Amino acid sequence: MNERDSEQVAHSLMERGYERVAREAEADVVLLNTCSVRDMADQKALGKMGMLGRMAKERPHVVFGFLGCMAQARGAALLKNLPHVDLVVGTQKFHRVADYVDQLIARKAARPAAPPHQNRAMDDLRFSIVDVAEEAGSQSTIRDQQLAPRQATAFVSIVQGCNMHCTFCIVPQTRGAERSRSIDEIVSEVRDLVSRGVKEITLLGQIVNLYGRHEFPKIDNKSPFVQLLEAVHAVDGLERLRFTSPHPIGFRDDLIDAISRLPKVAEHVHLPLQSGSNKILKAMHRAYTAEKYVDLVRRIRRARNGIAITTDIIVGFPGETEADYKQTRGLVEEIQFDNAFVFRYSPRRGTPAAEMPDQIDERTKEERNHDLLRVVNESNRRSLERLVGRDVEVLCEGPSKTNPARLMGRTRTNKIVVFPRKLSGTREGDGEIVGKLVDVRIERANGFSLYGAPVL
Repeated sequence: MNERDSEQVAHSLMERGYERVAREAEADVVLLNTCSVRDMADQKALGKMGMLGRMAKERPHVVFGFLGCMAQARGAALLKNLPHVDLVVGTQKFHRVADYVDQLIARKAARPAAPPHQNRAMDDLRFSIVDVAEEAGSQSTIRDQQLAPRQATAFVSIVQGCNMHCTFCIVPQTRGAERSRSIDEIVSEVRDLVSRGVKEITLLGQIVNLYGRHEFPKIDNKSPFVQLLEAVHAVDGLERLRFTSPHPIGFRDDLIDAISRLPKVAEHVHLPLQSGSNKILKAMHRAYTAEKYVDLVRRIRRARNGIAITTDIIVGFPGETEADYKQTRGLVEEIQFDNAFVFRYSPRRGTPAAEMPDQIDERTKEERNHDLLRVVNESNRRSLERLVGRDVEVLCEGPSKTNPARLMGRTRTNKIVVFPRKLSGTREGDGEIVGKLVDVRIERANGFSLYGAPVL
């Protein structure tokens, strides 16, 4: 979601004539789009902006700004210890950034430079722009994309905000209440992307499968989200359709049925679990039990042969006893996820969980985190090794990040595959492969990736 928001801001600036540069030292505008889900994300953003302060002294004309969730949560307080920050823009104002940047650049150009012995003239909090207000219709402003050459995949934002109020989560405060775009708007954006060469679309929402539940009616007993899946699925030229992240309570019969009958929907569901203990799930306000979750996984697997299930899990939530943790560990072993993101609980100011008794010490969190990762990594290894010797469909995305001499892509089950740049025995170079579907015979599995050779 943050990537998609960043793309929108970049697009709006490039429309004004700005250009991307490779290094911060060459930039006239440096904006950090911030996450706030965990404290580590906050600290990384603050540390990075602090380091940029040195650049601000040498290049006082440069505009520095915070965007996104941390900006929304902290607002003008971010200026207190970082006086070189010119701009703080919240999550409903990304479409205003280009205007604000233009204003700031014009103001800086009009102001006299400070003498060398003084602080730079721009270190004046009255000069900075802070906008974290709500804005009606902001969900429909994340709609323009700057595509790279032969870009094969794209994210499409369909709903912003969240009404669930999980006790550990700050998102309702930073992203606001649920607000959905219309099906026609979304389909129009998808059609445009596909016409420009995109083969795979991922629909984005904080709780993506609750899309439109307050704005749009059910039709033929189908939820708005299933109606949207059907409409996007019908776009000619689209090869694959994904969505993230759903909530277990949004997986009703109509969605499971859609997964079984819409072939473009990829065989991968990311289904956040958070805990395998009913006591902890209740304290988290997750609105399902471990038993219901396991049953849901069974139903999804029955609906689509070979579907991959991945998840999110929090360890060390307040009040989590060793027995509670063991229930989570046991459930993870039972389900055998293809992969999982395991997080240590991070208190977020203003959330109910931060004030709960029986906070867990960091050492215990760390031990449970490492222990659960071992279980997850083992099930991930098995899921990869099952593919060795098989031919799989891979959408080639471009050079591998770890080895640019090779190409990488993803299977329909969202597993990374690395393979040679050139098709052996053909005259095709990698330029013809990037952005296309390629059958790859898997030769080995290593860590979190698969390695193979294209099948001629």
